[in-house]
Amino acid sequence: MAVTRPRLLSLGLLFALVASLLPVTRVAAGPPAAGAAAPAALTNLSHIDYLGDLVSPPSKARHTTYRLGAEPELGVLWTYAEPEDGGPYRRIGGGEYDPETNTYSQGAFNADDISRAAVVYLRHWRQFGDDHSRERAYHLLRGLTYLQTASGRNRGNVVLWMQPDGTLNRSAEPIELPDPSDSGASYWVARTIWALGEGYAAFRDVDPAFAGFLRDRMKLSVGAVDRQVLEDKYGTYLTVDGLRWPAWLITDGADASSEAVYGLTAYAEAGGGQRARRVLRQLANGIAAMPLGTAQRWPFGAVMPWAQSRSVWHAWGDQMAGALATAGAATGNRRWLQTAIGEVGRFTPHSLVQAGPQQGWLPAPADTSQIAYGTDATLQNLLRVADATGRGSFRRLAGVAAAWYFGNNPSGEPMYDPGTGRTFDGVAGDGAINLNSGAESTIHGLLSMLALDRHPRVARRARVAAVGERVTWQLVEAETGQLSGDAVVRTPADPWTGESLWSGGGYVALRPGGRVRADVDLPTHGRYTLMPVFHRLFGPRGGAATRYRLGGHRAGRQSHGGTGTKGITLWPGYLAVGRKDVRGSLGAGPAKLSVSHAGEGHAAQLDAVLVQPEVEWLLLSGDDRHQGVLRSFARRWTRQRVSLPGAGPVVARSYDQRGRLVDVTRGEDGSVRARVAPGGFTYVRG
Repeated sequence: MAVTRPRLLSLGLLFALVASLLPVTRVAAGPPAAGAAAPAALTNLSHIDYLGDLVSPPSKARHTTYRLGAEPELGVLWTYAEPEDGGPYRRIGGGEYDPETNTYSQGAFNADDISRAAVVYLRHWRQFGDDHSRERAYHLLRGLTYLQTASGRNRGNVVLWMQPDGTLNRSAEPIELPDPSDSGASYWVARTIWALGEGYAAFRDVDPAFAGFLRDRMKLSVGAVDRQVLEDKYGTYLTVDGLRWPAWLITDGADASSEAVYGLTAYAEAGGGQRARRVLRQLANGIAAMPLGTAQRWPFGAVMPWAQSRSVWHAWGDQMAGALATAGAATGNRRWLQTAIGEVGRFTPHSLVQAGPQQGWLPAPADTSQIAYGTDATLQNLLRVADATGRGSFRRLAGVAAAWYFGNNPSGEPMYDPGTGRTFDGVAGDGAINLNSGAESTIHGLLSMLALDRHPRVARRARVAAVGERVTWQLVEAETGQLSGDAVVRTPADPWTGESLWSGGGYVALRPGGRVRADVDLPTHGRYTLMPVFHRLFGPRGGAATRYRLGGHRAGRQSHGGTGTKGITLWPGYLAVGRKDVRGSLGAGPAKLSVSHAGEGHAAQLDAVLVQPEVEWLLLSGDDRHQGVLRSFARRWTRQRVSLPGAGPVVARSYDQRGRLVDVTRGEDGSVRARVAPGGFTYVRG
């Protein structure tokens, strides 16, 4: 799996294959039984409790924590867990294991997972009044703050990895950036702020002494972000292939910054200081500057995660809309909230219909694997925007998003087990499930379950999860087509360009007379849109171009020029996604897609073509109930006949691009002729 940006892959995915080869180090007694009865609530802490541990670290300069002398044992969390034949899951660390030294090339425990696990326990304690969770949160926050560098030039930064005996590993193998891990701003600094902010808010009134310690450590991390990210950069911009994007995001990431915003918002609401409020405002302003596209054009209003590329979106860590909605509601900043609404109203319905929270659109949907980190981000975004706006449309979509855990995923199988609290580590695009259940997937599965336990109606919709029908875009790789004339397949030594990825590993270079033909199977009758994925070159929109036809109908000409100034990016031009509407209606079934060179003699580089129905839909069933989502790429109102299994009344609620109700249509006998607003979506229930 290609690494397409610094820390593009989660810790869980990056070493999932390695983890299966590692020996057992320490296995605690009493893991959750596979056949345990499901509790009344969906949230079950059994497995995350099992992943927890206590360590007594050696004395270390610049690393200390609350009451270390009196309470030498600190809370930590094993990074991975994999099933053993006929036995319990075994807990393991990251990287290669050395049995002689009992160390891993990375470590056994990491700050990313400890911080997010602390958030799980904090929320569970506050939501259910659970003393066990309060105690777990206390110990994990002490462990997390031990990893924080407390003095010196790197004060407020965080060491990522800890070995089984509590010693710190500042420079892991493979290398994490920054290296050493406490030498700069990072994802783990952002997640530490998340945990410290929610921790301070939770403990402020019940344990003022500990809350005061957390406040002091929050000030350290906020100071580190201010010093390293904001002080000299706030208000400055990066030029990214013609875009002007903020230069003041943590690791140039709206994703990392959004996790810090969650913590900063909780801290500010609990009375945090002016510096933290300013850092919150500045980071949120940067995130709110990152949406791209429209309801009709890629990436359809998504807030982009990485300020060094305009061609990369990924589901993991896509917390931006939720963080902006939460911060906007807390501070009264309507611009942040409007940005969040724009994403969940335009982008999210298409993401849910087309497959779910895929790991990478780069810009073609090249990495179709899915993990709980992406699912939880989507669910949190929808629920937090719904809470901030009161719009029921987003709660209905949240039920569809959460259905991923119960079968609405490429495998068709549940990914979360309420009886054990395990969330599997991921599912591939072909449906293969990674049966490991490590810290990250467990954490985000539980964050989702906590959200569902707060929203029981959404939880009921999430159980309607069996995929009945999915009609959406198809990815046609250019290099798999039939070539004629001056058309040649090119296979770069490395398909990663430094800012995007050639899907399928290559592309077709077309010159005058060159043509690509491909067979497609159209899933439905109606109108279609073609979305070519191509290398957009620097310079005017003349020169290289391609022309498109589908099923004998023309779809127009796509210029391959027009990118702006290259700026900081590593590659001249960028992989772009165009839009060409097919002129005419087509029947379902086989059709021929044709792409030919057009324009002047410059070569055109074509990666792929997405064949998109004008109206797409997803239908789900379960427990004698049915639900569905339709999403429109049309520029006008359309109607689509929807048939649900069984007979009975059907209600179709139509929403505009911002989730506002604009029409209600009713049907009988399991069928309705649903209306879909231009660029909007419709939720169907039967």
